[in-house]
Amino acid sequence: MMCTIMPKGEKIRQAVRWISEELKMDESLDLSKLIEKAAYKFNLSPKEEEELKAFYAQT
Repeated sequence: MMCTIMPKGEKIRQAVRWISEELKMDESLDLSKLIEKAAYKFNLSPKEEEELKAFYAQT
């Protein structure tokens, strides 16, 4: 599920990598919950969380 185009911002890139790894281990995980967990885990701002959601909406 990892795309070749990565979003801007190191924390968002780390979140994308983490979400991708989680989905590799269990594809049945809920993406919106993973995004929420990633936002907390990587201390994303609300704007960065929205960018992360937009990134996954495009994939």
